[in-house]
Amino acid sequence: MDSELDTFSSNVSDYFKAVLSTRDFNRLSEFIMNEYGIKMPPVKKIMLQSRLQKRLRALKIADFKEYVDYLFTPEGQSKEVIHMIDAVSTNKTDFFREPLHFDYLFNELLHELYNLSDIPFIGVWSAGCSSGEEPYTLAIVLTEFAETHPRFDFSIFASDISTKMLSMANEAVYREEKIESLPLTLKKKYFLRSKNREEKKVKITPNLRKKIFFTRLNLIGERYSTPDIYDIIFCRNVLIYFDRETQETILNKLCNRLKTGGYIFLGHSESVTGFDLPLKHVKPTIFKRI
Repeated sequence: MDSELDTFSSNVSDYFKAVLSTRDFNRLSEFIMNEYGIKMPPVKKIMLQSRLQKRLRALKIADFKEYVDYLFTPEGQSKEVIHMIDAVSTNKTDFFREPLHFDYLFNELLHELYNLSDIPFIGVWSAGCSSGEEPYTLAIVLTEFAETHPRFDFSIFASDISTKMLSMANEAVYREEKIESLPLTLKKKYFLRSKNREEKKVKITPNLRKKIFFTRLNLIGERYSTPDIYDIIFCRNVLIYFDRETQETILNKLCNRLKTGGYIFLGHSESVTGFDLPLKHVKPTIFKRI
């Protein structure tokens, strides 16, 4: 028994000691860049090594060479790549993140779009939706607007490359601390508190969840499997993970899915300066399709 425990302890220790060689890092970073457009410079080697440790343990693989070799096998490509990308993807988001965007949406843009149509229906795409906070925030804002504007309706298409994040978004369960800064009226209308008060969790109400369709989508893919052309696209704090050439390519593809006169919102750390795009600057990081 002691021998078995020693072996188990040794194996676990080996997983934690696994070191990603420069050669294997280069193989991974080149693949990630070519297939998903995510920049993975040498300074991210330790980050990548740390994030993939769990995958080594899950697969009971003791070193990165074996893991990388497996990743490039047909089985690895069909079964493991999706988990690897889940581990690599950076996902940081909050409800009402960058609130000036939602102020502009509610107080100006929705009024403009509402007055342009006899049947005011708005389609929105949250591209890079992570764990769902952004599309649910959009749903709250649009629902609030609908309460005072007859016949107004909307749908939200939300996509991300991470299956893990999409699973969380579909589940729609969040820690209570995530909504601490929200007004009490919004908390009561759109969040259900867990019956187990020790959990301190909330769940998005069904009326919001039914307005959003979540799917996995790679923004550097050949074609975007989106069901519509949109009035509004939110693609915030996503482009920063790509190089400039890929950023311009993605933005042009997004513009192809945006109606003329539609709007695209970017993150406040993102810029389109120098890009050839059919966009007109409206406000900081807010652009109109021309």
